[in-house]
Amino acid sequence: MVLVSEQVDVLAGLVSGGGVVVLSGAGLSTESGIPDYRGASGAARRHSPMTYQVFTRDPLARRRYWARSHLGWRTIAGAVPNDGHRAVVRLQRAGLVDGVVTQNVDGLHTAAGSSGVVELHGRLAEVVCLECGAGVSRWELHQRLAEVNPGFAAWESTVNPDGDVDLAESAVAGFRMVDCAQCGTGVLKPDVVFFGESVPAERVARCFTMVESARLLLVLGSSLTVMSGRRFVVRAAGLGIPVAIVNQGATRGDAYAAVTVDAPLGRVLPTLADQLGAVPDGAGQLGAVPDGAGGPVAVG
Repeated sequence: MVLVSEQVDVLAGLVSGGGVVVLSGAGLSTESGIPDYRGASGAARRHSPMTYQVFTRDPLARRRYWARSHLGWRTIAGAVPNDGHRAVVRLQRAGLVDGVVTQNVDGLHTAAGSSGVVELHGRLAEVVCLECGAGVSRWELHQRLAEVNPGFAAWESTVNPDGDVDLAESAVAGFRMVDCAQCGTGVLKPDVVFFGESVPAERVARCFTMVESARLLLVLGSSLTVMSGRRFVVRAAGLGIPVAIVNQGATRGDAYAAVTVDAPLGRVLPTLADQLGAVPDGAGQLGAVPDGAGGPVAVG
Protein backbone atom coordinates (compact mmCIF):
# COMPACT_ATOMS: atom_id res chain seq x y z
CA MET A 1 0.00 0.00 0.00
CA VAL A 2 2.99 2.30 -0.54
CA LEU A 3 1.29 4.02 -3.44
CA VAL A 4 -1.81 4.73 -1.36
CA SER A 5 0.40 6.15 1.41
CA GLU A 6 2.04 8.50 -1.07
CA GLN A 7 -1.36 9.56 -2.40
CA VAL A 8 -2.60 10.25 1.14
CA ASP A 9 0.48 12.44 1.67
CA VAL A 10 -0.45 14.44 -1.43
CA LEU A 11 -4.05 14.62 -0.23
CA ALA A 12 -2.93 15.85 3.19
CA GLY A 13 -0.92 18.60 1.56
CA LEU A 14 -3.99 19.79 -0.33
CA VAL A 15 -6.35 19.59 2.65
CA SER A 16 -3.89 21.29 5.01
CA GLY A 17 -4.56 24.61 3.31
CA GLY A 18 -8.18 24.57 4.51
CA GLY A 19 -11.13 25.95 2.60
CA VAL A 20 -12.28 22.41 1.80
CA VAL A 21 -15.81 21.56 0.67
CA VAL A 22 -16.71 17.88 0.85
CA LEU A 23 -18.92 16.20 -1.76
CA SER A 24 -19.92 12.80 -0.40
CA GLY A 25 -21.71 9.82 -1.90
CA ALA A 26 -22.91 6.34 -1.07
CA GLY A 27 -19.43 4.91 -0.62
CA LEU A 28 -18.97 6.88 2.58
CA SER A 29 -21.87 5.06 4.23
CA THR A 30 -21.08 1.48 3.23
CA GLU A 31 -19.04 0.95 6.39
CA SER A 32 -22.16 1.86 8.35
CA GLY A 33 -23.83 -1.19 6.84
CA ILE A 34 -25.66 0.64 4.06
CA PRO A 35 -24.87 -0.95 0.67
CA ASP A 36 -24.42 1.06 -2.49
CA TYR A 37 -25.07 0.32 -6.15
CA ARG A 38 -21.80 0.96 -7.91
CA GLY A 39 -18.96 0.73 -5.40
CA ALA A 40 -16.99 -2.20 -4.05
CA SER A 41 -19.92 -3.23 -1.84
CA GLY A 42 -22.56 -2.67 -4.51
CA ALA A 43 -25.55 -4.95 -4.00
CA ALA A 44 -27.47 -6.67 -6.76
CA ARG A 45 -31.24 -6.27 -6.85
CA ARG A 46 -34.10 -7.72 -8.82
CA HIS A 47 -36.18 -4.59 -9.41
CA SER A 48 -35.44 -1.14 -10.77
CA PRO A 49 -35.39 1.95 -8.53
CA MET A 50 -38.69 3.77 -8.21
CA THR A 51 -39.14 6.85 -10.39
CA TYR A 52 -41.10 9.93 -9.41
CA GLN A 53 -43.42 9.53 -12.37
CA VAL A 54 -44.34 5.94 -11.52
CA PHE A 55 -44.69 6.70 -7.80
CA THR A 56 -47.12 9.58 -8.37
CA ARG A 57 -49.19 7.97 -11.14
CA ASP A 58 -49.47 4.30 -10.16
CA PRO A 59 -51.22 3.43 -6.84
CA LEU A 60 -50.08 -0.18 -7.09
CA ALA A 61 -46.45 0.91 -7.54
CA ARG A 62 -46.77 3.18 -4.48
CA ARG A 63 -48.07 0.30 -2.40
CA ARG A 64 -45.17 -1.86 -3.60
CA TYR A 65 -42.71 0.89 -2.69
CA TRP A 66 -44.10 1.44 0.81
CA ALA A 67 -44.39 -2.29 1.52
CA ARG A 68 -40.76 -2.86 0.63
CA SER A 69 -39.55 0.32 2.30
CA HIS A 70 -41.55 -0.34 5.48
CA LEU A 71 -39.52 -3.47 6.11
CA GLY A 72 -36.18 -1.98 5.09
CA TRP A 73 -36.55 1.23 7.08
CA ARG A 74 -36.06 -0.27 10.54
CA THR A 75 -32.73 -1.79 9.55
CA ILE A 76 -31.46 1.28 7.72
CA ALA A 77 -32.60 3.67 10.45
CA GLY A 78 -30.37 1.84 12.90
CA ALA A 79 -27.23 2.73 10.94
CA VAL A 80 -24.72 4.88 12.82
CA PRO A 81 -21.86 7.08 11.58
CA ASN A 82 -18.61 5.29 10.82
CA ASP A 83 -14.96 6.32 11.10
CA GLY A 84 -15.17 8.13 7.76
CA HIS A 85 -18.05 10.36 8.89
CA ARG A 86 -16.27 11.03 12.17
CA ALA A 87 -13.05 11.94 10.37
CA VAL A 88 -14.94 14.56 8.33
CA VAL A 89 -16.16 16.05 11.62
CA ARG A 90 -12.60 16.11 12.93
CA LEU A 91 -11.40 17.95 9.84
CA GLN A 92 -14.28 20.39 10.09
CA ARG A 93 -13.66 21.13 13.76
CA ALA A 94 -9.98 21.66 12.96
CA GLY A 95 -11.04 24.45 10.61
CA LEU A 96 -10.05 22.64 7.43
CA VAL A 97 -13.50 21.72 6.06
CA ASP A 98 -15.94 24.58 5.51
CA GLY A 99 -19.01 22.59 4.50
CA VAL A 100 -20.45 19.33 3.23
CA VAL A 101 -22.61 18.61 0.20
CA THR A 102 -23.92 15.06 0.38
CA GLN A 103 -25.75 13.00 -2.22
CA ASN A 104 -26.78 10.62 0.56
CA VAL A 105 -30.20 10.69 2.21
CA ASP A 106 -29.11 8.86 5.36
CA GLY A 107 -28.50 11.83 7.68
CA LEU A 108 -25.24 10.31 8.93
CA HIS A 109 -23.10 13.43 8.44
CA THR A 110 -25.36 15.38 10.78
CA ALA A 111 -25.58 12.45 13.18
CA ALA A 112 -21.78 12.37 13.36
CA GLY A 113 -21.66 16.06 14.26
CA SER A 114 -20.94 17.86 11.00
CA SER A 115 -22.43 21.31 10.53
CA GLY A 116 -23.34 23.20 7.38
CA VAL A 117 -24.46 20.00 5.66
CA VAL A 118 -26.52 20.39 2.48
CA GLU A 119 -28.45 17.19 1.75
CA LEU A 120 -28.70 17.46 -2.01
CA HIS A 121 -31.27 14.69 -2.43
CA GLY A 122 -33.19 15.26 0.80
CA ARG A 123 -33.52 13.02 3.83
CA LEU A 124 -35.29 9.72 4.12
CA ALA A 125 -36.15 10.28 7.78
CA GLU A 126 -38.81 12.78 6.68
CA VAL A 127 -42.05 12.29 4.77
CA VAL A 128 -44.16 14.87 2.93
CA CYS A 129 -47.76 14.95 1.72
CA LEU A 130 -47.94 15.67 -2.00
CA GLU A 131 -51.38 17.29 -1.61
CA CYS A 132 -51.20 19.59 1.42
CA GLY A 133 -47.45 19.73 1.92
CA ALA A 134 -47.56 18.62 5.55
CA GLY A 135 -44.41 16.99 6.85
CA VAL A 136 -44.05 14.11 9.27
CA SER A 137 -41.20 12.03 10.59
CA ARG A 138 -40.56 8.66 8.99
CA TRP A 139 -40.80 7.01 12.39
CA GLU A 140 -44.31 8.37 12.90
CA LEU A 141 -45.35 6.98 9.53
CA HIS A 142 -43.60 3.70 10.30
CA GLN A 143 -45.67 3.34 13.47
CA ARG A 144 -48.91 4.04 11.60
CA LEU A 145 -48.04 1.46 8.95
CA ALA A 146 -47.09 -1.07 11.62
CA GLU A 147 -50.48 -0.63 13.30
CA VAL A 148 -52.43 -1.40 10.13
CA ASN A 149 -50.04 -4.15 9.00
CA PRO A 150 -49.44 -6.32 12.09
CA GLY A 151 -47.09 -9.21 11.47
CA PHE A 152 -45.93 -7.90 8.09
CA ALA A 153 -42.28 -8.40 9.13
CA ALA A 154 -42.74 -12.10 8.36
CA TRP A 155 -41.71 -11.31 4.77
CA GLU A 156 -38.58 -9.37 5.63
CA SER A 157 -35.44 -10.12 3.59
CA THR A 158 -32.10 -8.55 2.64
CA VAL A 159 -32.13 -4.74 2.56
CA ASN A 160 -31.37 -3.15 -0.82
CA PRO A 161 -29.13 -0.11 -1.33
CA ASP A 162 -32.12 2.24 -1.33
CA GLY A 163 -33.53 0.96 1.95
CA ASP A 164 -36.26 -1.34 0.70
CA VAL A 165 -36.37 -5.12 0.40
CA ASP A 166 -37.33 -7.57 -2.34
CA LEU A 167 -40.82 -8.98 -1.76
CA ALA A 168 -43.02 -11.41 -3.61
CA GLU A 169 -46.07 -9.80 -5.20
CA SER A 170 -48.29 -11.95 -2.97
CA ALA A 171 -46.74 -10.27 0.07
CA VAL A 172 -47.14 -6.79 -1.41
CA ALA A 173 -50.82 -7.48 -2.15
CA GLY A 174 -51.51 -7.86 1.56
CA PHE A 175 -49.96 -4.54 2.55
CA ARG A 176 -52.29 -1.74 3.65
CA MET A 177 -51.51 1.91 2.87
CA VAL A 178 -52.21 5.03 4.92
CA ASP A 179 -52.88 8.57 3.68
CA CYS A 180 -51.79 11.90 5.12
CA ALA A 181 -53.01 12.30 8.70
CA GLN A 182 -53.24 16.08 8.22
CA CYS A 183 -55.54 16.37 5.19
CA GLY A 184 -56.85 12.81 5.25
CA THR A 185 -56.45 12.00 1.56
CA GLY A 186 -53.00 13.14 0.40
CA VAL A 187 -50.38 10.79 -1.01
CA LEU A 188 -47.32 10.43 1.25
CA LYS A 189 -43.82 10.40 -0.23
CA PRO A 190 -40.41 10.25 1.45
CA ASP A 191 -38.94 13.74 1.35
CA VAL A 192 -36.16 12.74 -1.02
CA VAL A 193 -35.47 13.28 -4.70
CA PHE A 194 -36.56 10.23 -6.69
CA PHE A 195 -35.12 9.24 -10.03
CA GLY A 196 -36.81 11.41 -12.64
CA GLU A 197 -37.38 14.22 -10.15
CA SER A 198 -35.41 17.48 -10.07
CA VAL A 199 -33.40 18.70 -7.11
CA PRO A 200 -34.90 22.02 -5.91
CA ALA A 201 -33.18 24.86 -7.78
CA GLU A 202 -32.38 26.84 -4.64
CA ARG A 203 -30.63 23.80 -3.14
CA VAL A 204 -28.52 23.33 -6.26
CA ALA A 205 -27.64 27.02 -6.25
CA ARG A 206 -26.53 26.81 -2.63
CA CYS A 207 -24.26 23.88 -3.45
CA PHE A 208 -22.73 25.71 -6.40
CA THR A 209 -22.05 28.71 -4.15
CA MET A 210 -20.25 26.48 -1.66
CA VAL A 211 -18.17 24.82 -4.36
CA GLU A 212 -17.29 28.08 -6.08
CA SER A 213 -15.99 29.56 -2.82
CA ALA A 214 -13.92 26.47 -1.95
CA ARG A 215 -10.15 26.22 -2.12
CA LEU A 216 -10.44 22.44 -2.61
CA LEU A 217 -13.32 20.12 -3.53
CA LEU A 218 -12.89 16.79 -1.75
CA VAL A 219 -15.03 13.97 -3.19
CA LEU A 220 -15.66 11.10 -0.78
CA GLY A 221 -17.24 7.82 -1.79
CA SER A 222 -18.95 8.83 -5.02
CA SER A 223 -18.54 7.23 -8.42
CA LEU A 224 -19.81 10.52 -9.90
CA THR A 225 -21.79 8.43 -12.36
CA VAL A 226 -24.80 10.75 -12.42
CA MET A 227 -24.62 14.43 -13.30
CA SER A 228 -26.34 15.40 -10.05
CA GLY A 229 -22.99 15.18 -8.28
CA ARG A 230 -20.53 15.30 -11.17
CA ARG A 231 -21.63 18.81 -12.16
CA PHE A 232 -19.95 20.20 -9.04
CA VAL A 233 -16.67 18.55 -9.98
CA VAL A 234 -16.95 19.95 -13.50
CA ARG A 235 -17.68 23.43 -12.12
CA ALA A 236 -14.74 23.30 -9.71
CA ALA A 237 -12.36 22.16 -12.42
CA GLY A 238 -13.62 24.87 -14.76
CA LEU A 239 -12.83 27.50 -12.14
CA GLY A 240 -9.38 26.09 -11.46
CA ILE A 241 -10.33 24.78 -8.03
CA PRO A 242 -8.38 21.58 -7.27
CA VAL A 243 -10.38 18.36 -6.93
CA ALA A 244 -9.33 15.39 -4.78
CA ILE A 245 -11.15 12.06 -4.82
CA VAL A 246 -11.20 9.25 -2.25
CA ASN A 247 -13.26 6.31 -3.50
CA GLN A 248 -13.04 2.57 -3.92
CA GLY A 249 -12.88 2.14 -7.66
CA ALA A 250 -12.60 4.52 -10.59
CA THR A 251 -14.97 7.48 -10.91
CA ARG A 252 -16.20 9.61 -13.79
CA GLY A 253 -14.40 12.55 -12.24
CA ASP A 254 -10.91 11.07 -12.11
CA ALA A 255 -9.79 13.05 -15.14
CA TYR A 256 -10.44 16.28 -13.22
CA ALA A 257 -8.64 15.23 -10.04
CA ALA A 258 -5.29 16.44 -8.75
CA VAL A 259 -5.10 13.23 -6.69
CA THR A 260 -7.19 10.08 -6.39
CA VAL A 261 -7.02 7.59 -3.52
CA ASP A 262 -8.52 4.16 -4.21
CA ALA A 263 -8.91 2.66 -0.74
CA PRO A 264 -11.52 2.21 2.04
CA LEU A 265 -12.67 5.58 3.31
CA GLY A 266 -12.90 4.31 6.87
CA ARG A 267 -9.13 3.82 6.78
CA VAL A 268 -8.00 6.74 4.62
CA LEU A 269 -9.98 9.52 6.29
CA PRO A 270 -8.98 8.81 9.91
CA THR A 271 -5.36 8.52 8.73
CA LEU A 272 -5.72 11.88 6.98
CA ALA A 273 -7.22 13.47 10.10
CA ASP A 274 -4.43 12.03 12.27
CA GLN A 275 -1.78 13.27 9.87
CA LEU A 276 -3.24 16.79 10.01
CA GLY A 277 -3.62 16.74 13.79
CA ALA A 278 -7.39 17.04 13.55
CA VAL A 279 -8.47 15.81 16.98
CA PRO A 280 -11.73 17.41 18.19
CA ASP A 281 -12.77 18.15 21.74
CA GLY A 282 -15.10 15.53 23.15
CA ALA A 283 -14.19 12.95 20.52
CA GLY A 284 -15.96 10.30 22.52
CA GLN A 285 -19.25 12.07 21.90
CA LEU A 286 -19.11 11.73 18.12
CA GLY A 287 -21.52 9.35 16.49
CA ALA A 288 -24.53 9.87 18.74
CA VAL A 289 -27.50 9.41 16.43
CA PRO A 290 -30.54 11.70 16.75
CA ASP A 291 -33.98 10.18 16.22
CA GLY A 292 -34.57 9.19 12.62
CA ALA A 293 -31.02 9.97 11.53
CA GLY A 294 -30.41 6.76 9.66
CA GLY A 295 -31.49 6.03 6.11
CA PRO A 296 -30.41 4.63 2.77
CA VAL A 297 -28.21 6.15 0.17
CA ALA A 298 -30.46 6.03 -2.83
CA VAL A 299 -34.12 6.06 -3.54
CA GLY A 300 -36.18 3.20 -4.86
